[in-house]
This record gives sequence, structure tokens and C-alpha cells, in this order.
Amino acid sequence: MSVGRNMLSSVVLAAGMAVFGVSAQSLPALQEFYFDDDVAAVAPVVVPADSADVVDQLMKQRERGRKALEATVQLASVAYAQGRPELGRELYADAEKSAASTSAPGRMVRWNHGWDLFRQGDAEAALTQWHTAQQGLRGNASWVPPTYALALWTLGRKDEAVKWYAAAVRTEPQRWSTSTAYAQLLPGWRDSERASLAEVQQAWAAQPPAWP
Repeated sequence: MSVGRNMLSSVVLAAGMAVFGVSAQSLPALQEFYFDDDVAAVAPVVVPADSADVVDQLMKQRERGRKALEATVQLASVAYAQGRPELGRELYADAEKSAASTSAPGRMVRWNHGWDLFRQGDAEAALTQWHTAQQGLRGNASWVPPTYALALWTLGRKDEAVKWYAAAVRTEPQRWSTSTAYAQLLPGWRDSERASLAEVQQAWAAQPPAWP
């Protein structure tokens, strides 16, 4: 592992990546339904996370593997998890340069970067990444309403969060009208994230917004 960490440290950090917040005006207009699957909304696992030499293996895959992009994204997540956000951002910047935001690989990069930023406490930057990922997809991805609701609620934009959550309920009321199935619906989310979304659900239940 020490060799892998040294290799990881050798990645040259470029100038910091500018991250611009998504204002209320720049968010896309709410749609009535969000039924579409998005193959890009997945965290890549090139090397099992519990491997003793996970960094070594990911560095090798990044340099010459057939899944170099996925390895870079997983490595960036490892860097964030190890408390090295500058390196994580640089690795994501490298990945973003090699994958257009309108492509499935590019959307995968930005969707994952959003989650790593959110888990670093930067919900605004996370929302920016998720917004970019959404813009690259034709259709209305099912991950968008609950994910936007989570970010907006965290940012204190609670009325907007409830409106986005309402879109999830309109789409699949049997799933989203209560929070009882969150563990099955959101298996990749942390308990704290599901708890925050449950707060949005409670606010929605107390006063469901009308459509449109």
C-alpha cells in the first residue's frame, strides 16, 4: 500500500479547478415525470475497495489498463476518502478532460464527482456536477429528483427541495410517498443522506406542492 500511496503522491497537481455554484435560475425547469434509467449513474469498481493493494492496482489500471477512466474515478474517490481532496479534484479533472459531459463515460465521471464533493461537505459544488451530468442526458433520469432534493435541502433551499421531491412522488408514488423503502431505493446512499431525504419527504407530506 505504501508504494501505491507514493505513486499516488507523484501525480502532479495542476492549478485548482474552479467550481461554480448552480444558482436557482440555472437549474433546469422541473418536469412532471422522471422515469428514465441512466447507465452512467453508477460508481465504478475496477478493484475491490477492500483490497490491500487497491491503490497500487488502480494506478496500474489508470496507466495502462482497459478501464483507465473508471480506475481514475475510483482512485479519485479513494483520494477523497483518504482526506486528500486536492488530489481527488485533480484526478477528476483529468478524467473530465478525457470524457465529454454529453457521453455516458463523461456523465459517469461527473455524477461520481458530485457524490464525492457532497460527502466532503460541498453540496453546492456537488449540485454543479450533478447538473452537468443531467444536461448530458437525453430524457429525465430517475436519479435526478431525489438527488437534487438532497443537495437543495442541505443548502437550505428547502422549498426547491420539496418541489424536486414531489417530482419523484409523481413519477412513482408507491415508492416515494413514504421513506420506508429508502434502503432498497437508495442502496448506495449513506444513512445520514437517507435521513436528510426523509426530512424532505416529511416536508412534502406536510404540504405537497401542486403541479404545475
